[in-house]
Amino acid sequence: MIPIAKPQLDEAEIEAVSDVLRSGIIAEGPRVAEFEQAFAEYTGTEYAVAVNSGTAALHAALLAHGIGKGDEVITSSFSFIATANSVLFTGARPVFADIRPDSFNLDPHLIEEKITPATKAIMPVHLYGHPADMGAMAEIAEDHDLVLIEDACQAHGATYNGKKAGSFGTGAFSFYPTKNMTTSEGGIITTNSKEIAEKARMIRAHGSKQRYLHEMLGYNLRMTDISAAIGMVQLKRLPDYIEARQRNAKMLNEGLKSIGGVECPVVRGNCGHVFHQYTIRARKRDQLADYLKEKGIGSGIYYPIPIHRQPYYKELGYNDTLMVTEKASREVLSLPVHPGVTKDDINTICTIMNDWSETEC
Repeated sequence: MIPIAKPQLDEAEIEAVSDVLRSGIIAEGPRVAEFEQAFAEYTGTEYAVAVNSGTAALHAALLAHGIGKGDEVITSSFSFIATANSVLFTGARPVFADIRPDSFNLDPHLIEEKITPATKAIMPVHLYGHPADMGAMAEIAEDHDLVLIEDACQAHGATYNGKKAGSFGTGAFSFYPTKNMTTSEGGIITTNSKEIAEKARMIRAHGSKQRYLHEMLGYNLRMTDISAAIGMVQLKRLPDYIEARQRNAKMLNEGLKSIGGVECPVVRGNCGHVFHQYTIRARKRDQLADYLKEKGIGSGIYYPIPIHRQPYYKELGYNDTLMVTEKASREVLSLPVHPGVTKDDINTICTIMNDWSETEC
């Protein structure tokens, strides 16, 4: 079986964790601080605040910007549900705009029509590792005095005009095991604002700067030194991981380009796609997924039900019509692209896909 995802871990991560365990400092400590500094340097931001999940990073970033009850945040329905749920956690309301059909990211031309007096932030999602149109997003945010929060949970190392995702506004990343790098579980907030960084640090630690002195409502969102130690090893390898994903994506593009009824991923100009997922469109998506499974090829559908069509969101009264989003949810299929995929694996995937195309045509 060629799996859709496979964390890349070896003795270096094991040794890093062992060193932390031997030190006796296993909760938030010096390794977390070291990892925060390294990740801030990697993204080109002044500050980074490590937390215990990507969801926590989104939640804390919104809270640090004062997003709360009565506010609206414009975002994408074509994402993992944590994107919108993090807005609900604050008491605010997510407002969904439709996406581009090529990059699957928010269409900036559709954002301004969603802005109301209650709008406080725009939260684009760099889906699958392809950066959103951050030039347009930043301009809209500035023109309307809105906060810009990047859901970069799938976009470690992605670039727009040579600038890293997470450095345009306030960034939120996930280190879940299937991401381009992992800390086992974890997340991080990136920002150039000292004030936002300080608030995020308080939010993750029960609202305190000083132990047992609580100045605001906060949570227990802290990352452990165990996770940070894994993250330091993974961060050093991230450029190689990205290169491998991009190389695999290029080979898949070449091998799949002539298949009828299948569209390969598009990389928009001035964007550096890091291929957290290699996602095709297929007119007969479900039949193709079943065929691949029979042949030992893993695949994934991200995401089969847009957030605004989820049962809970229907209960909340959401009944948006997002035609591009809904069409994408019926067609997208992700294929193995992770660094563990070999050239032989790519050839196997392409051969099986082409065989399927011949039987379908």
